[in-house]
Amino acid sequence: MSLQPLTIVVVLSVVLLGPTQGGPKMDPYKVLGVTRSASQAEIKKVYKRLAKEWHPDKNRNPGAEDMFIKITKSYEILSSEDKRANYDRYGQTDDTHPYGAGRYGHRHDFYFDESFFDFPFNGKNHRDSTDSKYTLHFNQYVNDVVPDSSRRPYLIKITSDWCFSCIHIEPVWKEVVHEMESLGVGIGVVDVGYERRLANHLGAHRTPSILGVINGKVTFFHYAVAKEHLRQFVEDLLPQRLVERVTDKNDLQFLNGWHELNKPHVLLFDEVPVVPLLYKLTAFAYKDYLQFGYVDQGLSETANLQKQFNINTYAPTILVFKENIDKPADIIQAKGMKKQIIDEFMSNNKFLLAPRLVNQKLFDELCPVKQFHRRRKYCVLLITSDEEVFSFGNQAFLSFASTNAKEVVRFAYVYQRFQQPLCDILMQNKDSPQSPPQVVILERRNAAGKAFFKPVTAWNGSEEDKQLLLDELERLQKDPSILIHDAMLPELNNEFASMFVIRWIYASYDYLSEVIDDILHNNWREMMPLLSLIFSALFILFGTVVIQAFSDSRDDKQTKSKAKDGATAENGSSGVYRPPKKNFVEVTELTDINYISNLVKLRPGHMNIVLVLTDTSKNILLSKFAKEVYSFTGSITLHFSFLNIDKHSEWMSTLMEYAQDAMHIDTDEDDGGNRKVDYTGYVLALNGHKRYLSLFKPVYTGEDLDSKSSEDEGAASGGRPKSSSRDDHPPRKSGRSRSISTLQIHHKLDRLGLWMERLMEGTLPRYYIPAWPGLDKITPSK
Repeated sequence: MSLQPLTIVVVLSVVLLGPTQGGPKMDPYKVLGVTRSASQAEIKKVYKRLAKEWHPDKNRNPGAEDMFIKITKSYEILSSEDKRANYDRYGQTDDTHPYGAGRYGHRHDFYFDESFFDFPFNGKNHRDSTDSKYTLHFNQYVNDVVPDSSRRPYLIKITSDWCFSCIHIEPVWKEVVHEMESLGVGIGVVDVGYERRLANHLGAHRTPSILGVINGKVTFFHYAVAKEHLRQFVEDLLPQRLVERVTDKNDLQFLNGWHELNKPHVLLFDEVPVVPLLYKLTAFAYKDYLQFGYVDQGLSETANLQKQFNINTYAPTILVFKENIDKPADIIQAKGMKKQIIDEFMSNNKFLLAPRLVNQKLFDELCPVKQFHRRRKYCVLLITSDEEVFSFGNQAFLSFASTNAKEVVRFAYVYQRFQQPLCDILMQNKDSPQSPPQVVILERRNAAGKAFFKPVTAWNGSEEDKQLLLDELERLQKDPSILIHDAMLPELNNEFASMFVIRWIYASYDYLSEVIDDILHNNWREMMPLLSLIFSALFILFGTVVIQAFSDSRDDKQTKSKAKDGATAENGSSGVYRPPKKNFVEVTELTDINYISNLVKLRPGHMNIVLVLTDTSKNILLSKFAKEVYSFTGSITLHFSFLNIDKHSEWMSTLMEYAQDAMHIDTDEDDGGNRKVDYTGYVLALNGHKRYLSLFKPVYTGEDLDSKSSEDEGAASGGRPKSSSRDDHPPRKSGRSRSISTLQIHHKLDRLGLWMERLMEGTLPRYYIPAWPGLDKITPSK
């Protein structure tokens, strides 16, 4: 009883002294300028930038030191999961208890703190330290957990601050979390008191609840909370056909499947009768890249396999087989194998030595788009067929690929009859319906499909072919410009699309099993999201069928014709180029009428790309110009124009005088001996607001008509089907000079696409001028 007056005095002291201790609150999110949903990586990146900016040694601002302290303190709070959760819930920025005077004293309010009376159900003391780093928010679940659940399952606990039953499952939950997280299972905790929206989205209406998420599908745990039950629950979440049992009877059938499935095959040798959960989780994470098998060393039916590959029984062993099924491509053996080691092992063996391009996803990973000039990736592609007559050449290509030790070169092959649009662009002999195998080296330049390539040789697997390919690869390392062709590559056909039906049947079976399980447990409220999804899908499916049945087929024909025209407009390619919004290029003439609006008062951030031409070269250069810049017309900041030098030569000369550094221009002498500058084919990138220009000078890649064959002239034009070349303009003795002139004019815009890429990257030199030439300079003389 003697403690009661003392307790009252302490409480009153806290309430009364609160205003003196409370000061202006610092919001760490506002100090760092991040949102409350910002990730740790974003917070760390912003902190580094602000710390450099406000460091007292570098910033002479009088308030720099105070600001630097605030930035450091904010980062300490937000980088710690416990402190961040404490601030999000209670607004606490120091290490005192959230219900102390620092948070509420200035308001003279009294808050009940159950920890003062040592209540066992205090949510903060018992859960924040372990669950705070697993706390899920709605946006985090939708943006991170659901996509990631296609690679690993998630185990999520639904809880609340005043959940008495949650206390009893805490010891088991902590033990399961420690084990499952080390195996690669994702962990999440949803506090109903703070994330009611997420709890409703998951269909969780009581606490505590435990559920699993895999492939975006939610499954509830219905049994007693025990470690064995939860472990089995996670295992049941995984698909049933992830790992195949392999014995001496079916080993050859399993390993020979690499060609049909286009995947390396993995074998795990272990003595336990059941497939380890870690191996199942690994198989699920890499199911799109590898095929997994399990060999039980305790069975007599696997003795020959163990002897054949010299397997020791003292530790689990993992073998990876690629094209050679007699010898593993890689091996790992260790006791107590960790997830990190297995992940690194699998990531290094995701692809065959020379895989077949069967879909666009595989093409994107094997032959990625070039991101930086120093991180190029080249793809050596064999265009062949699956007929028996080509088997020798295919094996020779595989043998050549197995000797490759260069990280920047990848090897692959493609069947012409399955990927006909791609092969039509890359093959040299396009007139022949069944062309011989070809080897092509290509480099992808952007995600829209643009690529540079060069056909190397017709491939039959001879030693001469191998040596020629080796020489070309060595030249490529020294001079990447040997890839003289460019084209828009179409999206690859998905050769495994027919397997979707089988996967859909398996998925339907899993859904039906879940429905039956929910019915047995009478969990109707948790079944509602699933039933709603099923009925919505059926409604959409039948609605689509009805609409399609009564729709006019002419709309489909018009759509196909537009798509075909749009594809033909880009380099003659049959692929559809996505970023440009139109299938043509709008090019306006720069005259005295639109000079002010199109250049002098051009909006900030916008640029006008101006082609310089003459009356005689207008048609040829405009056609070539449209092809080169078409892939950049999707940008709203670029405008395209042309300037007739016959009318506005005075303006061009004045502009070049302003930019003296750009005047390294070839000149010719006219009949009077005067030096004459030929600006035909020049391209100017004009920034009207900042008053600078970038200059493209013509590049001649077609050297001499007599030293080039018809194929070579087609190659110099970028490898586009039906482009201007010698085939289109056959030379005649009577008009030889005219043919040469036409060809040279056509080639003046070669490599303009590369120049445009550098312009978008901001790596071109800029020539600043004091002012744009006056309107009188561009007004044509009467």
